[in-house]
Amino acid sequence: MNKPASTKPSDAFDKYAPEYDAWYEKYRPVYESELLALKEFLPAHPERLKALEIGVGTGRFAFPLGIGYGVEPSKAMALLAKRRNIEVVRGIAESLPFKTQTFDLILIVTSISFFTDPAQGLRETARVLKPGGQIVIGMLERESKLGQYYVAKQKEGRFSSGARFLSAAEVLGMLAGLGYEKLESCQTLSGIPGEIEEVEMPEEGSGKGGFAVLSARKPGYSTF
Repeated sequence: MNKPASTKPSDAFDKYAPEYDAWYEKYRPVYESELLALKEFLPAHPERLKALEIGVGTGRFAFPLGIGYGVEPSKAMALLAKRRNIEVVRGIAESLPFKTQTFDLILIVTSISFFTDPAQGLRETARVLKPGGQIVIGMLERESKLGQYYVAKQKEGRFSSGARFLSAAEVLGMLAGLGYEKLESCQTLSGIPGEIEEVEMPEEGSGKGGFAVLSARKPGYSTF
């Protein structure tokens, strides 16, 4: 679960930001499983890079993963991220408020489900990444047990009612179409949050686990 990165901030995310943030403590094994999967593809020391999370929310992923910058449309969420020492700019994925070729690394954690235009959001990542830069996307896999659980409950969900869930295959196809190279994936989460009582180790591939992590590189020379 995460927050919208490219729509006008919803009343739910502004009004219930502390409740959203507390979700990660309530479902700690799920949260730690997602962090482990993301670390499969992140470089050893992201804090040494110019790294950005799109849809940084409350900083629940950026802070432990060493991501220094964030973009977030929700004021309440951004304020919580700033308390975790993330440098946050208000903005949306489809029109990132950064110069071309600014970042070495871009992280997106499930917020792609809230992009108004996922293809445009990913085009913007290619614009602001340096040649050889890396993008890492953690996302809810629509075709998984967890994905179908959220699809079924989407209309009644406080935070998910505005989501458009995608499959990992769809997002990998978008990345390939934009010229990204070295596409890789891994997955975790075998069930729904209330069923997962222990941290799960990531597995190769995507399509089965509820949380998929995708990694790709922008063509060009990389220094990391």
